Amino acid sequence: MEAKTPCASTTFLARKTNLGSLGVVAGILHTIFFNRFFPSLVPKTRDVLGVTLPYVDDDELQTMIEQRVAALDRQLDAERSSNVPGNGNGGRGQVAVHFFEKRRRKAWLARGDEEVCWECWTVKVTVAEPRTESERAKVRNAMEQTLRTTAIKIVTFANTHKDHIPPITTQGANPFPYKINIDQKETGWATRMGIY
Repeated sequence: MEAKTPCASTTFLARKTNLGSLGVVAGILHTIFFNRFFPSLVPKTRDVLGVTLPYVDDDELQTMIEQRVAALDRQLDAERSSNVPGNGNGGRGQVAVHFFEKRRRKAWLARGDEEVCWECWTVKVTVAEPRTESERAKVRNAMEQTLRTTAIKIVTFANTHKDHIPPITTQGANPFPYKINIDQKETGWATRMGIY
């Protein structure tokens, strides 16, 4: 019997700007990868909403993060355009990050490698569309606080859950494949009724 894959989940409140930017989500993803990306890195940081976050300077990873954040942005825009205007809710979405280990298949008929997930992260995003300046200030303060809390949760989880990380058997490039997926919202009666 295999051990259960450790999963971390965090919920984040984002404010939709006129530019449609969800740079905060990219900052959270970089924080996750900074703690689970194993090639040799030169530590770099970026400020997001006045919070200094780690940044992984890898072109392939940066491109993937930008693509997924853009896809999430499009999904939230589509959801917003289908919602009732003026309800203050810009939509909900989630991004999932999975880390895999390549293992040789043990079955006698199957050959080659298989990817086995050893850790997953889920970032749930709720977009608010404040209408007044005071609402904007409240949402920005909530975003800053949530971003700080999220960054601390990521570091705490990454530091306390290390025993399940597979041994690194290669040198140089990242030894573990990863995927970043934009997940559809959870479906259920609460979602259909507009409660979620």
